[in-house]
Amino acid sequence: MNWTSFHRRGEILRSVTAVADRRLDGALPMGVDGVRECFDEHQLLGALQLRWHTRLAGRIERELMYQPMDLEQAVVTAWHRTADELPGIRAILDRHREQPLDPAMAEMMSKATAKEHLLLAMMAGQGSAEDAATVAAGARLEARARASYTPTRPPADADRPTTLLTWLRAALAA
Repeated sequence: MNWTSFHRRGEILRSVTAVADRRLDGALPMGVDGVRECFDEHQLLGALQLRWHTRLAGRIERELMYQPMDLEQAVVTAWHRTADELPGIRAILDRHREQPLDPAMAEMMSKATAKEHLLLAMMAGQGSAEDAATVAAGARLEARARASYTPTRPPADADRPTTLLTWLRAALAA
């Protein structure tokens, strides 16, 4: 993949995310301009899964910085905030976890879900190995996050420093 293709895919994913956030129906937005030229259903779902996982991992790190004494609550809060930031992607992932298009997608979503559960459990201090017990602990954390989740849509830049100076002040204060 060349540099132009990389940027084009990024633009398409941003468009897909915007459409998914508007629709919130859980359907893969394959009709977005350029999607079919760059992705099939499995590739698009994988890219959205990666975007969710990456944002969730970063959000967990941030929450742990602010509340390092309650790891479990930090993970749940991070899940909530990520779901607020990426509601369309969350809806797509949920729909395709429950109703995959084919066996390959079912396997893909099963693996991605297990990886997410591992991340949740490990970051909450409830596991340290890739095993069934850690995955189960992560599943319980996800269930807790879902049960206590009330969707809110904060302004896109509500908790982001707006300038380099503001960011530096925030970093020094932390």
